[in-house]
Amino acid sequence: MRYEKGHKNVTHDRILEVAAHQFRQQGIAASGVAGIMSDAGLTNGAFYAHFSSKNDMIEKSLERATDEQWQQFAKAIELGRLMEIVRAYLSEDHRDQADSGCPSAALLPEISRQELSTRHSYTESVRRLVDAVERQLPNIPKGPKGREIAIGLFGLLVGTLQLSRAVDDPSFSKVILTAGTRVAGALIQSSVVGRKNRMK
Repeated sequence: MRYEKGHKNVTHDRILEVAAHQFRQQGIAASGVAGIMSDAGLTNGAFYAHFSSKNDMIEKSLERATDEQWQQFAKAIELGRLMEIVRAYLSEDHRDQADSGCPSAALLPEISRQELSTRHSYTESVRRLVDAVERQLPNIPKGPKGREIAIGLFGLLVGTLQLSRAVDDPSFSKVILTAGTRVAGALIQSSVVGRKNRMK
């Protein structure tokens, strides 16, 4: 069968989309190639036309997921709207949609066990996000540097979301999200205040 030009790229993207969803929903180890290909509407035999191994697919699907997240965050970060990101990230909707949400919150323990190439790719995506946030958080006189706050903020968001998903009490989960939002806001505000004091 002859396919139209670009068909392979479309199919490739479809596999990555399905893989990213399954990995976040079920975990990397629990997601098999057969299930991913089936959900993508393809046979197992088509897998090696797109990837050299499952590890190759893992690396590329994580790249896709983190790039999508970056695109969502980039504009708000550039405009200095960090609290909009915080509120959206620590929302009940995001908590309840792990399969389409932040790959870090869904997969962090498993990412740490992947091959070095996958971890390197993930590291670069985290650096890119931290760098963007840092530009909005200048150093605070006699306090944490902007980069330290950016890293701490990222860790706070991911950890808070993970904790809110892990507990079995919906009301407590909501309290966790609210607490994380307030503490993140305090971190951001401390940087803003520090910047204003330096400008006086």
